[in-house]
Amino acid sequence: MDADLIQRLRSREPLAERMRPVSLDEFRGQGHIAGENALVRRSFEEDRVFSMILWGPPGCGKTTLAGLLARVARAHFTHFSAVLSGVKDIRAVIADSEKRRSGSGEKTLLFVDEIHRFNKSQQDAFLPHVESGLITLIGATTENPSFEVIPALMSRCRVAVLKPLEPPDIDAIMENALKDPERGLGAFGVFLEPGARDHLVRLADGDARAALNNLEAAVFFKMSAGGGDGPTPLSRDEVEKALDQKAPLYDKNGEAHYNLISAFHKSLRGSDPDAALYWLKRMLQGGEDPFYIARRMVRFASEDIGNADPDALRIALDAMSAFRFLGSPEGELALSQSAVYLATAPKSNAVYMAEKRAAAAAKKFGSLPVPLHIRNAPTKLMKRLGYGKGYQYDHDRKGAFAPQEHLPDRLAGTVFYRPTERGGEKIVKERLRKWRSLRAAAGKKTP
Repeated sequence: MDADLIQRLRSREPLAERMRPVSLDEFRGQGHIAGENALVRRSFEEDRVFSMILWGPPGCGKTTLAGLLARVARAHFTHFSAVLSGVKDIRAVIADSEKRRSGSGEKTLLFVDEIHRFNKSQQDAFLPHVESGLITLIGATTENPSFEVIPALMSRCRVAVLKPLEPPDIDAIMENALKDPERGLGAFGVFLEPGARDHLVRLADGDARAALNNLEAAVFFKMSAGGGDGPTPLSRDEVEKALDQKAPLYDKNGEAHYNLISAFHKSLRGSDPDAALYWLKRMLQGGEDPFYIARRMVRFASEDIGNADPDALRIALDAMSAFRFLGSPEGELALSQSAVYLATAPKSNAVYMAEKRAAAAAKKFGSLPVPLHIRNAPTKLMKRLGYGKGYQYDHDRKGAFAPQEHLPDRLAGTVFYRPTERGGEKIVKERLRKWRSLRAAAGKKTP
């Protein structure tokens, strides 16, 4: 392989940047917003780009979508990062946008990467200009915008939720980069052996940028070591050497992954600490992410133990914190301690089933009105309308319990939570039996 070609390709911008799609048809994944009749697709087809917040993990296509939207809008595209910019930069963009609109009538599409890094005053600076239409704001964030973007700005933007890319999408993106002779790596004639392909897809974990950066590094490593002039295979061993990341001992995204976590979960549920420890160590030795296991134990504590032993959730969370503090291998003992506790705790899925019943009722009956007596009444108008009328303050009653109904009329008396007689739930069940009987009796007396 020509060393000058390798050096020339190395000097260019990163592969992930070169391979950005230039049309929505090239864009992979996110069918729920970019597919037929979806939010972003409609804005393309109708030539109607509006301000929006793109929320999703790294490498899922937020920046690419913003650039494609700018093309559709036929607008001046300005891009800056909230990490490196401040109010001064915002004012400069606004001033430039005003000049463009008053001069050529050109619109401005402003893409703000990591918009959640802007504080309230910085976000406030956008408001009047988004409102007036001077700028179309596209914000990108990896954090929940409900907590990180001010409500006034959220109300002026649509929120599009992006997801990590699926393995077939990552695979297709890499294949396209390998074949493209202009923007990609087609000049090398490299193709991926199945093991190398699977390993790169797993390492990407839904991040297209990571996939392309890793692919480029692996191809350069291969060619620098002396690739051939014809089709050149790239093996998993070569990928591992190039990236210094070994493949796991089992497929964390395949059947072994799901079989082992299933065996672990069912051992916990079956109150078998010995089997739970065995499957736990199998996963850890196989290269499984310890935090994935810890998250599954936190979920288990609520789903399969619940209020039969409320301490289970705290212990599972403490084990996760301990592992984060100690790391591996010391922190693995905390995970083992949690697994033994969960396996030997009394079991109940009553909270899990109650949640499912409540969710089904909420979906079935829609927006039932809140009963007037438990509505807040901060204004005189609300009081005149009956808000809060007849509410009984529980702490003023005997036993700190007022036998009043809190569900909407159509659901009055409905029971979602049905505790067992196992562990702590036996006590909870007796309390609820008493309270529910008092509430039912009071309901019968109500005219």
